Amino acid sequence: MDFNMKKLASDAGIFFTRAVQFTEEKFGQAEKTELDAHFENLLARADSTKNWTEKILRQTEVLLQPNPSARVEEFLYEKLDRKVPSRVTNGELLAQYMTEAANELGPETPYGKTLIKVGETEKCLGAAERDFIHSASINFLTPLRNFLEGDWRTISKERRILQNRRLDLDACKARLKKAKAAEAKAAAEQELRVAQTEFDRQAEVTRLLLEGISSTHVNHLRCLQEFVESQATYYAQCYRHMLDLQKQLGRFPGTFVGNTEPASSPLSSASLATAAATIPVVPTVAGIPATGEAAISLDDVAPPASGTRKARVLYDYEAADSSELALLADELITVYSLPGMDPDWLIGERGNRKGKVPVTYLELLS
Repeated sequence: MDFNMKKLASDAGIFFTRAVQFTEEKFGQAEKTELDAHFENLLARADSTKNWTEKILRQTEVLLQPNPSARVEEFLYEKLDRKVPSRVTNGELLAQYMTEAANELGPETPYGKTLIKVGETEKCLGAAERDFIHSASINFLTPLRNFLEGDWRTISKERRILQNRRLDLDACKARLKKAKAAEAKAAAEQELRVAQTEFDRQAEVTRLLLEGISSTHVNHLRCLQEFVESQATYYAQCYRHMLDLQKQLGRFPGTFVGNTEPASSPLSSASLATAAATIPVVPTVAGIPATGEAAISLDDVAPPASGTRKARVLYDYEAADSSELALLADELITVYSLPGMDPDWLIGERGNRKGKVPVTYLELLS
């Protein structure tokens, strides 16, 4: 009990001495040992690294999970060391609704078929999003969080110890200046030597930890590169899924893939037929079927001498066979129709190449 009381009294005395030293420094009544410029730069870089790591971590969490309630729930599960339950992505939920709607409204109707097809793609997008979130969480968020909860806590602890050692050192310097008697001066010098040794030792420990921030930057750089790779893979998968869906919808009877530009109004089925009717018609060539079937020899069909129309391509289109013309978004081509041809298709020409093109991929110009 006596030992504990003595230790408690000693700790209280040290705390009081540090408090007095700190207060006098704030009021300019005591000298303060300054750290060298290199050490101060290390401290500033460490603080900056910590602050920006926190901001990047929080914003990446928002990117991966925009729902704040869901983020809080995941945070609580992690703190309780429990596995975060699997969560359905928005894309997967949308896919489920589209599939259920198609089954109820009629899966064999054009609308129902399209709902099913879009739902399948949304499910693929949701799965890709899930993989991206999982990869980003492990390869990017976890290392950042480990730094803040591990290395940075150690650095902060050692910095606090260094601050206390510095206060002890400056308090000893102040006592030495105030000492008058030889005995008091000798005791103060001895305390100063001990305090200086402890301060130097702690400064070296803290300096080594601060210099380790360079290794932290290297590690975070590698994690950032992995995050970029995951994000690039995710968006590439989304692009492929949507491109495939776009092509499939272009071949669905009664399905329209409209122009996304606000300046152009969407085309209805009736307006598509009307637009196709305004395209100059090439007279039937003897021996060539006029039904638009694959058997037609387009090389033997000449465009009308006048009245052909220009069209701007809205989306990339990959030809399904040799009778079709592949398209690139924003290019201009010449179009016309053949007698008896499906109104959803036209003949398109680009240079020496010609072939069938879907009307839904075009914006007809004057």
